[in-house]
Amino acid sequence: MNRRILLGVTGSIAAYKAAELVRLFIKAGDDVRVVMTPAATEFVSPLTFQTLSRNPVYVEEFKRPMEWRPEHISLADSDLVVVAPATANTIAKLRYGLADNLLTSTILATRAPVAVAPAMNDGMWENEVTKENIAALERRGVKIIAPGYGDLACGTSGLGRMAEPVEIFNAL
Repeated sequence: MNRRILLGVTGSIAAYKAAELVRLFIKAGDDVRVVMTPAATEFVSPLTFQTLSRNPVYVEEFKRPMEWRPEHISLADSDLVVVAPATANTIAKLRYGLADNLLTSTILATRAPVAVAPAMNDGMWENEVTKENIAALERRGVKIIAPGYGDLACGTSGLGRMAEPVEIFNAL
């Protein structure tokens, strides 16, 4: 496929599934760059994504850039931006255009299509404010890859489980 894909990984237990998504993109011939929120690094190591993507992994917004352009600008130059998993927090930031970390700054700067695969507790997913945030993103053309029903990390079952990596890959 040879697409330049930016994968955003946010702070959810579903971050481990993003590793498989990287593998699927690489197998298809895509070039994948990964931006992790600091919270995501508590669930999966940047080294995992660096090894799978064969590219540096970006976390800090104000580190010295690897090229002359600021990182959020160079990373924004992608063919597709995917946030998987997308937490309720990141979804809210995207809705309002908040740019308080490298991932949200990059998404605000990109002209590429954006897709998000939400992952959260069923109570959070069903909350009215989350529904409003999702609807606002959809109106702006953000592709929402809906979560599924199943066992959740909190010990319950419900709607909010991130779509499986192959489902996300196929949707894109």
